[in-house]
Amino acid sequence: MEDKTQKKVLGFQTRAVHTGNEVDKDTGAIKRPITMANSYALPYDPSDLNWSSAGKNLYTRNGGSNQQYLQEKIASLEGGEDCVVLASGVAALSGLFFALLQSGDHVIFSSVTYIAVYRLLNELFNNKFKVETTIVDTSDLEEVKNAIRPNTKLIHIETPGNPTLTVADIKALAGIAHEHGILLSVDNTFASPYNQRPIELGADFSVESLTKYINGHGDAMGGSITGKKQYLDIIRAQAQVNLGGAISPFNAWLIMRGAVTLPLRMKQHNENALKVAGYLETVQGVRFVSYPGLKSHPGHETAKRQMNPGYGGVLSFGLKADHDTHNRFVSYLRIITSAVSLGHDESLIVFIGENDERQYLYPNEFHAGFFRFSVGIEDGEDIIEDLEQAFALTFHN
Repeated sequence: MEDKTQKKVLGFQTRAVHTGNEVDKDTGAIKRPITMANSYALPYDPSDLNWSSAGKNLYTRNGGSNQQYLQEKIASLEGGEDCVVLASGVAALSGLFFALLQSGDHVIFSSVTYIAVYRLLNELFNNKFKVETTIVDTSDLEEVKNAIRPNTKLIHIETPGNPTLTVADIKALAGIAHEHGILLSVDNTFASPYNQRPIELGADFSVESLTKYINGHGDAMGGSITGKKQYLDIIRAQAQVNLGGAISPFNAWLIMRGAVTLPLRMKQHNENALKVAGYLETVQGVRFVSYPGLKSHPGHETAKRQMNPGYGGVLSFGLKADHDTHNRFVSYLRIITSAVSLGHDESLIVFIGENDERQYLYPNEFHAGFFRFSVGIEDGEDIIEDLEQAFALTFHN
């Protein structure tokens, strides 16, 4: 007999709107207010408090109200047990590594990752804390298996990877990791929890730069780690309280507001990026296009299994042209803005030249320079027309 007492699991869009939000008891406001206080009232006898405890309204570095509301929402969207929200995506990544790793541990990480991960694991943790690291193509399961050592503590992947859009099989890698008693963390920023939920695919941690799609407006920074409470308690105490990576109440409030429209925005990002990628494949002056939604992408079948309903809003492409021509092309764009970051409402493009220090890790087609293109939520036809007129000026002038 069906248990009528069980609560129905609400849909993703409904959770995006309602989780973490309630009527404010003091004012009756139907949206949570911004609580900008950095200190909270103590109990009658505070002498037995642990001043380094996390998650209590004691001091904002220990945890504030707006942060807690946002954590509820992100944990729900990711399908995870617990979540910690920090000051930036890099604060989340460094906090995860700092809390989990110690001298003598070994980490395997993706050859295609955000530059901060490359710095943290290839240089800082290696040189400062004697954490051993191995860079592998995590889209190749055999490479990952061959890199495992007795002291391997963590496999960290990014899928799709920044900036080449390399795709790794989360479920298969989780199986490999757990078979050897290793933890798996996934940077899910390019996909967002709307398109991909690593926890549900077996990963131990899902990391997001909340600055990108979840906020979606290009006006606030934050990062999150979602996973099991036993690990999140450690990360919260070390990364938030002891290292001081706390998010500001205002940024937490802004991201909370932005997250409400995540599903609606992602539908448009997905649709526009697929259209733009398809268009770019038809342009004679384009050398290559990398987007997981294209059948030509080597990771398309894997992406089709683990990304649903779409493939995100970021793609990469290169021109059949020299260095300066790539820059001239960008200068002709009118709607698309030349700027770093991604996941904004507006389309953003950045040229990555041949001298990027990680070029040796990228597939061959990326070695001659390329664009990382974050396709926004403008009308898709307008984005394509902007590209068309820039191509015309670049190749016919």
